[in-house]
Amino acid sequence: MTIFVLTRCPIGLRGDLTRWLLEIAPGVFVGCISARVREGIWGRVLAAVKEGRAIMVQAAQNEQHLKFSVHQADWQPFDCDGALLIKKPYGTEDSTLVGPVAKGWSNASKYRKMKKFGNQ
Repeated sequence: MTIFVLTRCPIGLRGDLTRWLLEIAPGVFVGCISARVREGIWGRVLAAVKEGRAIMVQAAQNEQHLKFSVHQADWQPFDCDGALLIKKPYGTEDSTLVGPVAKGWSNASKYRKMKKFGNQ
């Protein structure tokens, strides 16, 4: 099984990939292809993606049962004791998606305390 994820890529590249793979969502291609075809497609993607981003995930015979390649992505793979992990850059806008940590007690804990100690 091979998965390609493309962002900000030319429309022609997406059309080219549909010859071998199924596009299950915009920019996400999935299929079972041989290693030779996979490497050829990855070469085409690298040549055509220009300023866009590309990620390829493929099946492998290791503990994770996968390996991946990235092109121009902020999140980079690195090896940690034989396991391939993704390192997110520190201080990017993606790190603040959750928002700031609230100070003090949550509303639920205030309600429980009020219910427990309020009827004395």
